[in-house]
Amino acid sequence: MGLKSLLLCSDEKIVRVLRRVLGDLEIEVDLCLNSDTALRKLTRQRFEGIIADMSDDGAIDVLRSARLAPCNKQAVAVAIVEPIVGLKAVFDIGAHFVLYKPLSSERAKSSFRAARALMKSERRRNVRVAVQIPVIMRGSEAGANMKVTTVDLSEGGMAVVLPNRKRPTGRWQIAFTLPGTSTPLEIPVDFAWEGTKEQAGIRFLQTPPEVALQLRDWLKKNSPDAEQDDPPIRCQLTDLSVGGCYLEISSPFPVSSRLVLSMRAAGVELRAQGVVRIMHPDQGMGVEFTQNTREHRAALEKFLNVLTENRNLLPELFVQPEGLDVESQRTPAVTSDIEDPLLQLFYGEPVSVEVFHEALRKQRAIPAVVASAQASAAHA
Repeated sequence: MGLKSLLLCSDEKIVRVLRRVLGDLEIEVDLCLNSDTALRKLTRQRFEGIIADMSDDGAIDVLRSARLAPCNKQAVAVAIVEPIVGLKAVFDIGAHFVLYKPLSSERAKSSFRAARALMKSERRRNVRVAVQIPVIMRGSEAGANMKVTTVDLSEGGMAVVLPNRKRPTGRWQIAFTLPGTSTPLEIPVDFAWEGTKEQAGIRFLQTPPEVALQLRDWLKKNSPDAEQDDPPIRCQLTDLSVGGCYLEISSPFPVSSRLVLSMRAAGVELRAQGVVRIMHPDQGMGVEFTQNTREHRAALEKFLNVLTENRNLLPELFVQPEGLDVESQRTPAVTSDIEDPLLQLFYGEPVSVEVFHEALRKQRAIPAVVASAQASAAHA
């Protein structure tokens, strides 16, 4: 099943460019010449991508309506704008990616490669496999333990049958073992919805990377709709702290994107999860780490030490999108590290790209404050 995009555009030149680019990327195009047609389709069909030429008077309504339509609220939105249009205004109405006119095939293909990876990850997260697995749930309150059984399972959560038809509240820790495996998986969760009869939906919270990998591999093997992921995207790591990192990349992912980062230097590897907190089109993105475990911090500090001891070492870094985390767009994921100077840049008052990068350069001159990966040697 291929990816499907809705395109609102009446400019024949833009349509030709996008049909060629999206065709090469195996993304189907459903062309709408006016906003009324686009709005009707948004309520009746599912799309992985929404592309809108903002010169259309109804383009804003289309992007906003996509966020309200249950089947399309997680669709990746791409806005096509004139060069004079400010990025903030476009992002504020729900766009994830921005393409400036006149549209070039090279720039469009670069952006849509990143967009396609995000589309695939969002669709993959929603794929559910029907399976019955016993699950142990432990609550934060003493003695708040119970056993449930899954109805289905996905990367983002599971549906379960609850005892006594009573929906618990608050955060829980669950433990279960996937069929055909022997390693128990543990994930923090909360209750996302309550269905009919005894059913309820459980949402996974900050799934550990190694658990997410096992879960994804199992779902791929057991889902009839499984498809091949796009390969990870290589980035340049320029700044790294215990709370996050800044990456140079020509087509950065939008703010609120969940990422898995794989770093390697001098034989030392680090795998981390993060959320994009700041994005500079065509230049880079700031990622906050979402793990706050002792093991993750120890692995991160080990990696930082390697970079500190080898200033001329260029680390390898690849990123892979996990989806959009719209509920935590500006909420710190690791509150204990909010005093981290790099995170302070991410959460500070919005500034120009030039001012932001100047602040990064100043931080690189203070190794005790923020460890800089290769930045001191290559960017100072």
